[in-house]
Amino acid sequence: MNKYDAIVIGAGHNGLTNAAFLAKAGLKVLVLEKNDYIGGATVSRELQEGWKYSNCSYVCSLFRPEIYQSLELGRHGLEVVPLQGSTTFKQNGDYFGSYHQSAVRRREIARHSKRDADASIRFDADLMKWCRLIRGFLLRTPPDPVSFKMRDAMEFAYLLKKFYSLSESQIYEFIRFFTMSIAEYLEEYFESDVILAHFSGGSIIGTGLGVYSPGTAYVLLHHAMGDVDGNVGSWGFARGGMGSVSKAIASSFLAFGGEIRTQAEVEKIVVSGRKATGVLLSSGEEVSAKTIVSNLDAKRTFLKVMDRKDLPAALIHRAENFKIRGSSGKLNIALDGMPDFPSLPKGSPLTLGHMHFTDTLERLERAYDDWKDDRWSQDPYVDAVIPTQYDPSMSPPGKHMMSVFVQYCPVAVEGGWNNEKRDEFGAAVIDQIARYSPNFKDLIVHAEVRTPKEIEAEVGLTEGNIFQGELTLDQLMFNRPFPGYAQYRGPVKNMYMCSSSNHPGGGVMGAPGANAAREILLDLGKPDSTPGDFGDD
Repeated sequence: MNKYDAIVIGAGHNGLTNAAFLAKAGLKVLVLEKNDYIGGATVSRELQEGWKYSNCSYVCSLFRPEIYQSLELGRHGLEVVPLQGSTTFKQNGDYFGSYHQSAVRRREIARHSKRDADASIRFDADLMKWCRLIRGFLLRTPPDPVSFKMRDAMEFAYLLKKFYSLSESQIYEFIRFFTMSIAEYLEEYFESDVILAHFSGGSIIGTGLGVYSPGTAYVLLHHAMGDVDGNVGSWGFARGGMGSVSKAIASSFLAFGGEIRTQAEVEKIVVSGRKATGVLLSSGEEVSAKTIVSNLDAKRTFLKVMDRKDLPAALIHRAENFKIRGSSGKLNIALDGMPDFPSLPKGSPLTLGHMHFTDTLERLERAYDDWKDDRWSQDPYVDAVIPTQYDPSMSPPGKHMMSVFVQYCPVAVEGGWNNEKRDEFGAAVIDQIARYSPNFKDLIVHAEVRTPKEIEAEVGLTEGNIFQGELTLDQLMFNRPFPGYAQYRGPVKNMYMCSSSNHPGGGVMGAPGANAAREILLDLGKPDSTPGDFGDD
């Protein structure tokens, strides 16, 4: 039997990141993937001949530059091109453009509200202040608040030192920020309806909450704390689609001597004597390893691939109640040409970035109301991008591809999902875009429509939740995924977790995978292959 030092379950970007760092440290590592391709939700696939879709994740920002450098992902082909701004179309034929250049962006805000133009300077400064603070915790293991270990005490000391640098009023403001709704937070800065709606969108993406739900202000911060080429808050396209991220990590992993097996679905983590000893595949094959790492979400890990008799009853209860509600849909659309958007000036750079079609907080909240009633919204929040403007290799010459992320789409609809209802959901999204682009429907060559049902079935994200667990205060830091299990170690010896269900959460970040690798290597007494000493100041 081929004995491995470690088996990683799931070839999503966090699983591959974890495996790459373990292999870099000299371990013999096997990655097992149920699909016939790697990448999980970070994948590029050709479902229409000539067009390459970023099927699930579609823009890049949160991926940690430290990981990029340590795994030499540039040498393995990963290139990210910064987006140029974003726009929200108004129902009256106008638009709001958030331009990449700060001076132009401020003039555009002033076109809608001179007061908001002044407030935007304060808003940007405050948001970046919290981004800088939070970014320092992304590649660190959360301390256990009930532990008396020296390492946990030192980590708490680090946290206290960071917060000690804040003034009393800033600490009060920071605590409020984590508990506020995005609508209430933004209303402290802005008055224009379209500006409020534009900046609220990032707080509802991927979450089962609305713009007036407490805790959504933090989700905005989660989306804003990434960077492209050192520009904090910037977003970008990976050349070749988001699958290029996974492809580069896999290439790095293989260069370190790792092994990947596709079409190898793990049915069960084998436990003997309170120790994980291997995995059982759906084919009946058993593969042994000294260490087992799950890149599946917390619910799937503990309720699907682990035997309940191997788990404490309290952990089963926490896994059953873990908040991982699906609320998102996705369309990938092959286009015969570039859509027209008459609201924008001719040659506007705003089509190069995110395009939104919901211009008030009221419309955003009503879309959420539909989701709560298990209906897809007929007036959905849409985040559309056309990456082929940057990367023509993703479509035939002169053609384009549009990637469309949608809120809100329920996990369950009355009578259950079927192909007809899925197509009706897709039609509602296409209608939303077509209201602002008269030639859009005529250009459609092919459209792939994904509800949470398709996302879960193909990618394995429970309920189609893209963050593998809600990013609410009760599921962050040492509470992620559950109290007592936030340091990437499982309930049995030699079993670990590295998915986005763990700190610091979802998005194409790589941090959970790298953090888990650090803890595994620490337990094995191996040299740390992860980038730098994250325990340092």
